[in-house]
Amino acid sequence: MFRKRSSLILCGTFLFVTWNAVLVLLLWGRTSPGQPGAGQLDPASMPTDDVVGDVIRIANSFESELEKQKEILSQILSHQSLWKPAKRKRVKVNVPSPPVIPILVIACNRVTVRRCLDKLLELRPSAELYPIIVSQDCGHTATADVIASYGDKVTHLKQPDLSDIPVRPEHKKFQGYYKISRHYRWALNQVFRTLSHSSVVIVEDDLEVAPDFFEYFRALHPVLQSDPSLWCVSAWNDNGRDGMVDPGQPALLYRTDFFPGLGWMLLREAWEELEPKWPASFWDDWMRQPEQRRGRSCIRPEISRTLTFGRQGVSLGQFYDKYLKFIKLNSEFVPFTKLDLAYLQEDAYRTSFTKQVYSAAVVTYEDVKQGRLSGSGPFRLQYSSKDSFKVMAKSLGIMDDLKSGVPRTGYRGVVSFFYRGRRIYLAPPPGWSQYDPTWS
Repeated sequence: MFRKRSSLILCGTFLFVTWNAVLVLLLWGRTSPGQPGAGQLDPASMPTDDVVGDVIRIANSFESELEKQKEILSQILSHQSLWKPAKRKRVKVNVPSPPVIPILVIACNRVTVRRCLDKLLELRPSAELYPIIVSQDCGHTATADVIASYGDKVTHLKQPDLSDIPVRPEHKKFQGYYKISRHYRWALNQVFRTLSHSSVVIVEDDLEVAPDFFEYFRALHPVLQSDPSLWCVSAWNDNGRDGMVDPGQPALLYRTDFFPGLGWMLLREAWEELEPKWPASFWDDWMRQPEQRRGRSCIRPEISRTLTFGRQGVSLGQFYDKYLKFIKLNSEFVPFTKLDLAYLQEDAYRTSFTKQVYSAAVVTYEDVKQGRLSGSGPFRLQYSSKDSFKVMAKSLGIMDDLKSGVPRTGYRGVVSFFYRGRRIYLAPPPGWSQYDPTWS
């Protein structure tokens, strides 16, 4: 079609130029009287001694020819629609905006919240996509002053109910756990109901985050949204002590049946399910019960993206000196948003992980403990009871407690960790089907 239009344009232009050239030659190149061939011309067109008459005749001839040229040009222009390129319609493409993922910092009476906020603000790639909301309980003035010093860089919320909570006499020493649970409920309602966010990442005021903390949650947000078999994403590895993780695999992620906490993402739909039955205390252990988990998993990293620096708190340093202060914080930025995370989908992951574990060479506890392993691994160390799990876990330096029968970091009963540079799977016998809640 375009070639036909081009041919029409060239043809019309050629005719117009050629006709005018012929006209000029006819009018000005005529032979004078007496020259050879003069007798062949039309007498009416020959010049005479009447100069004025000749000029008038020439002018009339020009006028007549101009009229013909105007008619030809008019015909060419009448076909303009055939050779003029059609205008392209602009198609408006609606590109969805990236979701806003607020960071909720749970604070109370620790002025060291500054360390947490400084790192979040330093690493935050966008204030619009990652608004920081600090929810403060306790009414501690010095901590409130620290939070207020950040101005509009953060949103400062204050939990209004600071009253003591009536508890049974034997639970009086756990008053702090009751207040924390009340605060979590109020803060999450503020995020999801008052501020109308669709997701949130919760950190506590004693956590420091890794360089790729925001990248990690940005990449896993759509994974969490699209997979109903998941209900959280955590930045924490309970067994992530230095020497117990593979430093060469900072991008490695796992599914886990154990709720890790300590920097975790939750969707509004999950909160709407949990909020009506939210517990009065010990909310994290409550999250680990079968009635809440409902067979769902969380995502957790090989190397933690958070590090706790808060030894003092309501737990009075439980686990801190023995485990938590040795957790390795990832230092290498991993571009998770550019990686293919399809391997985390439930069916694919279960098949692949189960094959890895149960095709690994079976070894004894003594072989692992005394370093008598041959080859690069991985290796499978089998437990058959709650007691055998706890003995081996404690001796090898991983956390030995179970919640509703689920070991920390466990997936289908398997705990994966590094020991003396080799991958070890502490696993139940083949054919595992379910957790035993009495193992607690």
